[in-house]
Amino acid sequence: MGGMAVGGGGGGDFGVSGGREERGVVAAVAWEAGKPLVIEEVEVAPPQPNEVRLKILYTSLCHTDVYFWEAKGQNPLFPRIYGHEAGGIVESVGEGVTDLKPGDHVLPVFTGECKDCAHCKSEESNMCDLLRINTDRGVMLNDGKSRFSINGKPIYHFVGTSTFSEYTVVHVGCVAKINPLAPLDKVCVLSCGISTGLGATLNVAKPPKGSTVAIFGLGAVGLAAAEGARIAGASRIIGVDLNSNRFEEAKRFGVTEFVNPKDHKKPVQEVIAEITNGGVDRSVECTGNVDAMISAFECVHDGWGVAVLVGVPHKDAVFKTHPMNLLNERTLKGTFFGNYKPRSDLPSVVEKYMTKELEVEKFITHSVPFSEINKAFEYMLKGEGLRCIIRMEE
Repeated sequence: MGGMAVGGGGGGDFGVSGGREERGVVAAVAWEAGKPLVIEEVEVAPPQPNEVRLKILYTSLCHTDVYFWEAKGQNPLFPRIYGHEAGGIVESVGEGVTDLKPGDHVLPVFTGECKDCAHCKSEESNMCDLLRINTDRGVMLNDGKSRFSINGKPIYHFVGTSTFSEYTVVHVGCVAKINPLAPLDKVCVLSCGISTGLGATLNVAKPPKGSTVAIFGLGAVGLAAAEGARIAGASRIIGVDLNSNRFEEAKRFGVTEFVNPKDHKKPVQEVIAEITNGGVDRSVECTGNVDAMISAFECVHDGWGVAVLVGVPHKDAVFKTHPMNLLNERTLKGTFFGNYKPRSDLPSVVEKYMTKELEVEKFITHSVPFSEINKAFEYMLKGEGLRCIIRMEE
């Protein structure tokens, strides 16, 4: 695994006074594309204005981390500290931070909410002008520099979070303060994929009670979308996936029946229309595949059907459908992070878990200590499990 360093991250010495100096911290550094992460001792600078330094207690691995670590279709930026699904505690705050204090329990989020821009002031949008996701930027907004370094050389940030580190520095607008009683080893998965799928259904598709819903793609995000349909009271939840091995597991998330497009000679949208008497009431697409997007749109019922796109396509992807599909009163929508505003809305998603309305444990299939973080990558690359929790402290 390379340079395994024993950390000087320290225990729970929270306080603004502790935030004035650099901290010797253990982090998992990606030195080059596709190579195992190396546990290194890094320096983490104090938070600057409108920044907070967090002690990460639990982080999990999302497919987005793997995608950018593999550097298969975007600008490679190394060395870098990945990680963006996590739970932690505020260690210190920078100048101007008033709504967070040391000791607060928080979820760092890959997108933000500045609360000042037109998007943040709109009730219909969560796409903050200042803090929406930027996968190319490896530095902090405040001064264009990294807060991570090894022997004075910068290590780049990832989507403003970099949670594969005992401590990280995050813009205050990308930190959601949550109920301190919520177990961070569970709710950490709500800071990205699970909320994205859940919100796509509950906030955007909005299936009426008793309706039929089709979910395209039964990975973690798709299963979260199914969970949303279950919570909304859908009567039929049809799972669509090319991997039949996923079907049994999906039943635990409310999926009632399954369609594998490979089992049929006709387009899957026609299959779904046949078994639902003209189409489903709602569909949610969670694959990023253009053909699935067309199928998800064309399988909804005319007159009232709504299709929601969640999956992120290839940068050159386009799709086409006949305009009559829209003129016949079908609706096609897209969503970003399930239309949740991170600071305003995530605390209420955590409360859904606390009241047992939302079951998060079902998504957590593995757990490893931080020293074995590369195992989490192996699980995901093999397609084993949904979410692997990485424990920062043993």
